[in-house]
Amino acid sequence: MFSFFAVITAFYFLLTTLYYIICFFVLVFSEVLIPVFLLSITIQLGYALYYFSRLFQISNSQSPIPNSGLPISNPVTIIICARNEAANLRANLPVVMAQRYSNVAGNAMYKVIVVNDASDDETAIVLDRMAASYPNLTVIHISANEERTLPGKKFALSKALALTGTEYLLLTDADCMPASDNWLAQMVAPLYNGKQLVAGYGGYMHTSSMLNAFIRWETLHTFIQYAGYAMTGRAYMAVGRNLACTKTAILQAMQSSAWAQLPSGDDDLLVNTVADANNIAIVATPDAITTSPAKATWAAWLQQKQRHVSTGKYYKTSTKLLLALYAITHATVWLCIFLLLYANEWQLAIGMMLMRLIANALIQHQACRLTGEKYQPIQSLPADIGWMIYNFVLSPYIFFKNKMKWT
Repeated sequence: MFSFFAVITAFYFLLTTLYYIICFFVLVFSEVLIPVFLLSITIQLGYALYYFSRLFQISNSQSPIPNSGLPISNPVTIIICARNEAANLRANLPVVMAQRYSNVAGNAMYKVIVVNDASDDETAIVLDRMAASYPNLTVIHISANEERTLPGKKFALSKALALTGTEYLLLTDADCMPASDNWLAQMVAPLYNGKQLVAGYGGYMHTSSMLNAFIRWETLHTFIQYAGYAMTGRAYMAVGRNLACTKTAILQAMQSSAWAQLPSGDDDLLVNTVADANNIAIVATPDAITTSPAKATWAAWLQQKQRHVSTGKYYKTSTKLLLALYAITHATVWLCIFLLLYANEWQLAIGMMLMRLIANALIQHQACRLTGEKYQPIQSLPADIGWMIYNFVLSPYIFFKNKMKWT
């Protein structure tokens, strides 16, 4: 009983405090509130129209190489770095090994290299058994006491690259399930046209939880951002669980000073080192995505995101400024909305916000059409507010030294 009244009392004081804070801001900043709101929402609409609307230029019916008439002449190596992934490898590796990518004689034109990075579960046993069944599967075992020349996942990746004899590479993770047997062909198709990097979409499996809904919304939102930026010549990231590239590109990225400083982030560092306005492509078709299980707890997901965003400090200055301006104006719009509603300026607030929400809804619907995700407009509004909180929570990991480990 005491705890119930304690919660009610705390909630009451929280609401009261918030009320007085709103009153303070309305009184002090009433003269600049409307101009700040209008400027922020105009900038948000500018991002939607200039960057994110580029998704409407992507076709979701891209022809995979086997059906396009283009002869398959370039072999591909799929690289998977795994640590304690026995269960995921049992489920997902057979799908990776079943890709339709063969020459006119019917011979498979790809091989798979899986690096077992000092696993202490049954990963080694699972991989050795599979290697006996698949002639184009190569397994590399790294012992726990082996001396490492690079931090985290990058050491495992370097071991695979040392055995790779192909120029075309496709990177994914052990917990990723390709959506179809055309995944490989569709992801490497732009490499045939002279691209060096191909950024795909890595989605998450659906479960009925608020966390899962937000993770999937945030993943789609991130795709909208990096796809739109790439299509305007400002590529800054990709997802390593679904990324094709040339070996030349990744060897170039390995020469950068930042490569040896982070245990992960090879995908973002690769894009920031190599990508330009003409050598990166976005592939977004339902057949070319990968799907992974999402984190089941907020703590586990936040730890994962801390590792992901820590690479942001190595982005180009112009990219960091653009990303920061987008996040700041996004937060400002929502903060101003509540203040304007209190100040009885609801017509202006709701009218302008509706314009932004409609623009975002159209873009999200297109992103879902491309990736095969289910469009859920009811979840978009609370998720959009949640993204503001997300930025406040994770912003310190963008600016301070990364100490995250690859696990």
